[in-house]
Amino acid sequence: MQQGTIIKVSGPLVMAKNMSDASIQNMCYVGDAGIIGEIIEMRGDVASIQVYEESTGIGPGEPVVTTGKPLSVDLAPGLVEQIFDGIQRPLDTFAVQSNSNFLTRGVKIPALDEEKKWLFVPEVKVGEPVEAGDVIGAVQETKSILHRIMVPVGVSGTVKMVQHGEFTINEVVYVLETATGDREFTMKQKWPVRKRRPVAQKLNPKVPMITGQRVIDTFFPIVKGGAAAVPGPFGAGKTVVQHQIAKWADVDLVVYVGCGERGNEMTDVLNEFPELIDPQTGESLMERTVLIANTSNMPVAAREASIYTGITIAEYFRDMGYSVAIMADSTSRWAEALREMSGRLEEMPGDEGYPAYLGSRLAEYYERAGQVITLGTEERQGSITAISAVSPSGGDISEPVTQNTLRVVNVFWGLDAPLAQQRHFPSINWLNSYSLYANQTGEYLDDLLQTNWSEMVAEGMKLLQEEAELSEIVRLVGIDSLSDEDRLVLEITKSIREDYLQQNAFDEVDTFTSIEKQYKMLNLILTFYREATYALSLNAYLSEIMEGTVAIRDQIARSKFLPESEISKIDEVTSSVKSRLREIVAEGGMSHHD
Repeated sequence: MQQGTIIKVSGPLVMAKNMSDASIQNMCYVGDAGIIGEIIEMRGDVASIQVYEESTGIGPGEPVVTTGKPLSVDLAPGLVEQIFDGIQRPLDTFAVQSNSNFLTRGVKIPALDEEKKWLFVPEVKVGEPVEAGDVIGAVQETKSILHRIMVPVGVSGTVKMVQHGEFTINEVVYVLETATGDREFTMKQKWPVRKRRPVAQKLNPKVPMITGQRVIDTFFPIVKGGAAAVPGPFGAGKTVVQHQIAKWADVDLVVYVGCGERGNEMTDVLNEFPELIDPQTGESLMERTVLIANTSNMPVAAREASIYTGITIAEYFRDMGYSVAIMADSTSRWAEALREMSGRLEEMPGDEGYPAYLGSRLAEYYERAGQVITLGTEERQGSITAISAVSPSGGDISEPVTQNTLRVVNVFWGLDAPLAQQRHFPSINWLNSYSLYANQTGEYLDDLLQTNWSEMVAEGMKLLQEEAELSEIVRLVGIDSLSDEDRLVLEITKSIREDYLQQNAFDEVDTFTSIEKQYKMLNLILTFYREATYALSLNAYLSEIMEGTVAIRDQIARSKFLPESEISKIDEVTSSVKSRLREIVAEGGMSHHD
């Protein structure tokens, strides 16, 4: 325990002298109140410490004690269903202990419940050799999550003793005979948050993560192990998109990091998630969720830590062989925390005052996502999919945080304020969003559905791009200058936009669409387009086609509200489209001359 003395306090930055034995990234207890901090810079024997709690009332001359250990998280049963702050303090226990709804300083509480007993079931026998990452046993943490207790990184040996029964996370459950002698292990591991957990191999991801949001799954898919950014101005629906993905994505576990967001948005999550039923297990959604809440009124330095706390917990579950999605809302607030600390350290500013290392910090975070083969002899596969909201000020995506994010992520869902004002949600702009995974997922879904999925998607996208060009012409010279074929494109794209891309998150049926239903819906709209184009080529008039298909177009519009159990009805509508348009062509010869 190295003891130093405070010489200067500047908001969340504290400087202390006589710290020559301490090293960078060490945790410290600062001042008489013993608030938690981390050393971020050393100059001679003066350490700069960023503190994770309110620093008001702390002054020069007070002591600083270093722990000699980096900022770490506790990894053990009890993580799921919890709500932590940015440095893994459980907020509900915190509120009880400090008897306050606000964070009080210097309260030291364990991250996980150390009294609770868990039923540990061993999966190895005495005398078996094990290495880092091997599963020793498991605890059924919630109905959806089987918590695998793994050999810590850097340890290998032979099982000398393993127990079966109920234990707390700090009681010894197994003993290994290692090269350096016998070592006892509990169910708990500690891991420094800024250091990525090692893996055996990183894979090239190609399995799509189905979110049930049509605009995403069809046109801008993300793979399990991919990284996506959702930039957009205020009120464009970033948080709703992330909530929808957290609720519906086909992953095993969700880590939701509310980083510098408004308190009421986190409250929505906290109130809503326990009531939502997980479609995969029929249990509450909280049973596969870990929440990290670091709202805008909490100390700014802890924001910076919250993202790392979240990704470390995600890596731990990935190592068990789960697919994990981590939502960060929003990385802009995290970058603001970096900028504030950098300014207090008097570092040379880069673009818009952000530190010069903004790009490398963002890349470091996204690089921790991916699909991997985990450590251990049985070669489990796990994945982390990182989806981050970015809130550029004024919606200007040319600013540094968005630009640096787009350099490292492969999916860009650009939210659009005009679309949101037209009440088109999710307001992802189909003309400037992109996904670099579209080819891999297209091939995968062609095989899965045994259909021409990727051709259909390309055709739908081409029509939407044509519509943008035609809209310009209409604006300049009016709709009368367009041919029937061009007007048909406008009618069809209106249907794609309103009946397919627009989705109501609050409607029980429309909030989630399976990939099979997405295929049938899109196929229905495109079949109408192909049949109508054919009818036009046989000299039918567009006005006749539109008048003669009012009922059918009404069915197309209503298909999104058909429950999953009734999607075969869409096939019936598709076949009636063909027969109805053939009838119109047949009648056409008579109606022109009445």
